[in-house]
Amino acid sequence: MVGVFMYQLVVFDAYGTLFDVYSLSAQLDTLYPGQGAHVAQLWRDRQIEYTRLVTLSDPNPTGSRYYQSFWDLTQAALRYVAKRLQLPLSADTERALMEQYATLVGFADSQRVLQSLKTKGIATAILSNGSRDMPRRVVEANGLSPYVDQLISVDDVRLFKTAPQAYGRVLEVFEVSPSATLFVSSNAWDVLAARWFGFDVFWVNRAGHPYEEIGDPPHYEGASLSAVLEVFNQANPT
Repeated sequence: MVGVFMYQLVVFDAYGTLFDVYSLSAQLDTLYPGQGAHVAQLWRDRQIEYTRLVTLSDPNPTGSRYYQSFWDLTQAALRYVAKRLQLPLSADTERALMEQYATLVGFADSQRVLQSLKTKGIATAILSNGSRDMPRRVVEANGLSPYVDQLISVDDVRLFKTAPQAYGRVLEVFEVSPSATLFVSSNAWDVLAARWFGFDVFWVNRAGHPYEEIGDPPHYEGASLSAVLEVFNQANPT
């Protein structure tokens, strides 16, 4: 049922928020017995480190001259971890792992949350570090395309989150004010930067971690993605 809510748009981070980046652990453990979870964690950490290195080394408003797509950085991070841990990584194994990354498993409540928001008449979007094709592939693989209005990639600004230009892409795509936008992420650093940009923010804190020790706390916090729907349980006049 369509109502009147304080937010016109809900923007989701993709990796770690809608899609489980650690769902690769089982396949990694098959390839590298006893090390799957460790490899998955190091791969994710190095991937994010590379995005920050690229952006901070040249935070030019027109884009970093060091920019590489998130796909390329994800591949480079995998190769680094294999070398660091002295693990074999054949071309076939690399292709298989990258293909699995392209079609990561969504969290169990991702579809229900997106579908519920669409039923309420609220616009939905994904803002992702992923290169243009990556959000499309993972959304399609999980059957979420009918519930997402726009897929927004930082490829358009050639700067990764947490650069303000990345969050600014949302306002270029949608005619909506920051105060009418709710940004949802499981990454505390992403939530903090989005709040600094001017969005209201929801932190999906599945692991029960403490929030960052700098900046203001999130407007909302929940232990699952489903908790986002509690914000919309009652219609609010604007």
